[in-house]
Amino acid sequence: MTDMTSPQAPENGQGGGDPPRDLRSVLVTSVLNLEQLDGDLFRGRHYWVPITKRLFGGQIIGQALVAAAKSVSEDDHVHSLHCYFVRAGDPKVPVLYHVERTRTGASFSVRSVRALQHGRPIFICQASFQLVQPSPIQHQFCMPAVPPPEELLDYETLIDQYLRDPNLQEKYRIGLNQIAAQDVPIEIKPVALPTLSQLQNAEPKRMFWVRARGYIGEGDFKMHCCVAAYISDYAFLGTALLPHQEHCKVHFMASLDHSMWFHAPFRADHWMLYECESPWAGGSRGLVRGQLWRRDGVLAVSCAQEGVIRVKPQVSGSKL
Repeated sequence: MTDMTSPQAPENGQGGGDPPRDLRSVLVTSVLNLEQLDGDLFRGRHYWVPITKRLFGGQIIGQALVAAAKSVSEDDHVHSLHCYFVRAGDPKVPVLYHVERTRTGASFSVRSVRALQHGRPIFICQASFQLVQPSPIQHQFCMPAVPPPEELLDYETLIDQYLRDPNLQEKYRIGLNQIAAQDVPIEIKPVALPTLSQLQNAEPKRMFWVRARGYIGEGDFKMHCCVAAYISDYAFLGTALLPHQEHCKVHFMASLDHSMWFHAPFRADHWMLYECESPWAGGSRGLVRGQLWRRDGVLAVSCAQEGVIRVKPQVSGSKL
């Protein structure tokens, strides 16, 4: 049985092989590479800005976790983080990250991080780190049975197939072209992707295989956690919209808070299954939950997020 408590445990069960070592992941070399300005003060720059023109929340989470991780010992590994998005990020200026060493204990340490732009906080985060400790108590749910990533098409190929359809409505074509133009540093292979017509009555659930583009390697488990934090926010809140696409058009959508729990060692540059669901939506908010599974069935990370979702009802007789 795989040891799910030690970050040094073997991870061969993830399989899929390593990306070429000379193709170093841009998530390590650029996106999550912070400049240290002072002891606990860091500056981060931007790699990818979504079509919303606001900073990608996953980038802010990942960079904040990088900053927090630099303030603990090599033997301390993050087990949870809890974040609030306070203001929209400005993609035109860098982000400053200030780390407060809230507590350093014998087994657990807590770090508070504030992300700042224009002299004001745009994001606050608390991360808890733990020294590796064995436990006789272990259990987890079972991973869903899904096709392996080798049998599925990647996001880019699927979009290209949609765009080749002569019957594709122009509004879908515009949206897909915008998505295709984005240089996202992660690879995605959706599981059981519905057709465009089926999307109008979809359940608030989705699954996709995901991994970082390029090579990260085995040595730095903290970096794999930071990359997973980046990945965790991608297409997450949109799960809450799946049952409502026929009747509502999104006017505004943004993350309010984000939490993660890290359970077992993993490689973020190996395929993991991201299982997402939205158990509730109301009050102009939506709640989503997610689980990142290693392909050998080990539950690696759990996530939860609430976001604001403001929509406009569709005009009667029209379709999204």
